[in-house]
Amino acid sequence: MSASHLSSPHRQISVTAPARLHMGFLDLNGSLGRRFGSIGVAVNELATRLLISGSDSGLQAEGPQANSALKSARLFCDALGTDHNVHIRIEEAIPGHIGLGSGTQLALAVGAGLAAYFGLQLSVREIARAVGRGARSGIGIAVFEQGGFIVDGGRGSLTETPPVISRINVPEEWRIILLFDARGQGLHGAQEIDAFRKLPPFPAGETARLCHRVLMQALPAIAEADLPGFGAVITDLQKSVGDHFASVQGGRFTSPEVGDALDWLAGQGAAGLGQSSWGPTGFCLVENNALATKLMDSARARYPMLSLMLSTARNQGAEVVFTQAVSA
Repeated sequence: MSASHLSSPHRQISVTAPARLHMGFLDLNGSLGRRFGSIGVAVNELATRLLISGSDSGLQAEGPQANSALKSARLFCDALGTDHNVHIRIEEAIPGHIGLGSGTQLALAVGAGLAAYFGLQLSVREIARAVGRGARSGIGIAVFEQGGFIVDGGRGSLTETPPVISRINVPEEWRIILLFDARGQGLHGAQEIDAFRKLPPFPAGETARLCHRVLMQALPAIAEADLPGFGAVITDLQKSVGDHFASVQGGRFTSPEVGDALDWLAGQGAAGLGQSSWGPTGFCLVENNALATKLMDSARARYPMLSLMLSTARNQGAEVVFTQAVSA
């Protein structure tokens, strides 16, 4: 592929990329030939937002996580053969290293914005390859692509980016409570790679059980708006995978306080409790806004060391739009 160079110093592209919750892996060791496989969901209230326009001084970026944006932009421009006269202004960024997919969403936002700026007709999957994303989980790519609740098929011998094998809208009335512990971060970079190396094999029988529960319980339950049924599978999977990761992250939850708060919330009627990726961000699902607000008020009083956010699932992907002409 080569650039069609429809760029202009007056063209400006706006990109909004939603955060994602990574709810767990299905087969870490690839017992049937496909490794990882994961589930997750897009959320509305946290996002990376950036603007791409022309530059007279080569590739430039400003705002939070600017260095990471520059790295992704260089990868994209080199892979697609475009020029580097682009300015990236990051207006808002998903907080980094707390389990919300900040790196993938920023890289995809930069790539999608550059593709639009240069007039390139690229799929999200082509953009992901250009910016080097999708090595393990496909959840971040899929929520950027289409939102909703996602199951990806992991990585096989021919996989470039993990394929989506199920995508279902999350019921609009459901709410997600996010729990943040600002005192720590999840594993990332070299630490994350080393942690995967140190993990013992995940039992094949447990993989089979979890896959069966996701296919025959979680997916039908969310399709029928059955939160207790859906949530029971998410909680079960989170316990199993969290205990497997305990040796490298310090316990089932990276933040013990998040774990304590989730236990309490479970007793108050919340469902689908867990930690997103390496954490420390925790999450739980609640059937409606009124109950979620009530639980959040009580949880804030009980756990003042944590921050809580009321969130909704996002049933659409990222937004990439031409905003306006930049004055000369």
